[in-house]
Formats: sequence, structure tokens, C-alpha cells
Amino acid sequence: MTIHKEGFKILGGTLLVSTMLVGGAFLLFDAALIWKLTAIACGIVFLLFLQFFRLPYRENRASGNELVAPCDGKVVVIEEVEEPEYFQGKRIQVSIFMSPLNVHANWTPCSGEVKYFKYHPGLFLVAWHPKSSTENERTTVVIEHAPGKDVLLRQVAGAVARRIVWYVNAGDKLNTNDQFGFIKFGSRVDLYFPLGTEIVANIDDVTKGNETVIARWK
Repeated sequence: MTIHKEGFKILGGTLLVSTMLVGGAFLLFDAALIWKLTAIACGIVFLLFLQFFRLPYRENRASGNELVAPCDGKVVVIEEVEEPEYFQGKRIQVSIFMSPLNVHANWTPCSGEVKYFKYHPGLFLVAWHPKSSTENERTTVVIEHAPGKDVLLRQVAGAVARRIVWYVNAGDKLNTNDQFGFIKFGSRVDLYFPLGTEIVANIDDVTKGNETVIARWK
């Protein structure tokens, strides 16, 4: 278990502010209870941020035709939909909701080449809102695992998650175990598979990023 690089600045800033608050309370108030309560409150906030930015060691052990979950969370959508941005046709959508308590690193579900990437500024509707996939701040990443085997990943910001981070661009080569991004403080990741892909996941399944198999190529 390590700390994700996205958390270094926030954790450092939180620690600095906490030290200033506790020190100020100690100097300004005679009652020991005040600065002790301040220290406890700051400690709780720091621990919450610490658990949010934790990065457990995960190893993708899937076989060549299996695709793993890109993130921790809960499967909330499995349905056939029209994907208008890139494929402009029918695809199978699988959506994973990430709570603030989940690990928020985003792993690639398979190896391959990034064929398409685009960042979309937008709204911050709650992540389970039906229009969040098309109106919220989001990124779209398409990975070609093999000819005719493309998977689209969409990082979707939520009402609390207001910072999407990505590490890929069109033309990049991705390997299993690579991270393609990070979303801060609760969010959703949508996946779009070609029709006929075998979906292993079920609604309400709890996923572990880079470990849980959610689909298989046929």
C-alpha cells in the first residue's frame, strides 16, 4: 500500500493547515480542551484524505481475452445503448460508481493503443444521474486491444468529484497494470463494449480495479 501521487500536494497542504490550526489554538486559548479538539478534528480530516489517496498494489492476472474493471466501485448499469461520440452505434455500457471511500486510481482494462482521447468540460450532476455521461465534466478514451476489439472508457465527474486527471493521449501504447487516470472524491467510470462481448459482471457487483474481470472478448 502506497500513497497515490495525486494526493501528495493535498496531503501536504492539509498537514500544513492542520499544524497551523492546532498551533494557533494552543497559543490563543488557555483551555487545553480547545486545542485538543482542534487536533482531533484535523487528524480525522487528514486520515480521511489519506485513505482516499491510498494506492494498494494490484496485479492484473486476467487472460488475454478478459477485461478487468478500471476502478473500485459498484456496477450500477449494464445495458445496450447508442454511443454517439466515437462509435456512433450500439454498444454495451457497463458503469461503475465510485464512492468517496473507494480507491480512485483508474487502470486500463486491457493492453492496446489509445485510438482516441478527448476531454469535455461540463456540469457536475450526481454521478448516477442519467445525463451525467453526456453533460458532466468527463474524458473519453478508446483503446484498441486488437482489430475490431475496441473498448471506450469514460471518466465522469460527479457532484463531489470536480477534478479528473488523465495520463494518456491518442497514439499511446498501454500495457496491463498501467493507470490511465484518477478521479478525485466520488465519481463514475463508464465502459462501452462491442455488441456480442460477454459481460461477466452483474448489477450491484463490487469491483476491484485492475483485478475484477468484468468482460470477455469472443
